[in-house]
Amino acid sequence: MTTATSPRELAHPARDEIRLEGVLHALSDPMRLCVVRELAAAGSEVACSYIELPVTKSTTTHHFRVLRESGVIRQTYRGTAKMNGIRRADLDALFPGLLDAVLSAAESQAARLDTA
Repeated sequence: MTTATSPRELAHPARDEIRLEGVLHALSDPMRLCVVRELAAAGSEVACSYIELPVTKSTTTHHFRVLRESGVIRQTYRGTAKMNGIRRADLDALFPGLLDAVLSAAESQAARLDTA
């Protein structure tokens, strides 16, 4: 895990520190999967406030932290906003096809549940 050198810098795992079990754990929670789906749909970095979850702000912060510490997303400060983006290049290099498979399965599930 890279160490934060200032309060405005966040610690992230290096590519070789990202573990499959950590990524799968992060993606197994419905709220965190929702965050990843929103980030994937956005196609670029977005602020935390862009993604609305039906949970408290502290719980939302927890979900973003789990995603960051597992290596699924990268968070950086830009002014007063904390920007978030999927670490697609890292995930695709380590686990080819995993992210696309998870996003596709989540989309299929959402469509199935919407019609039920």
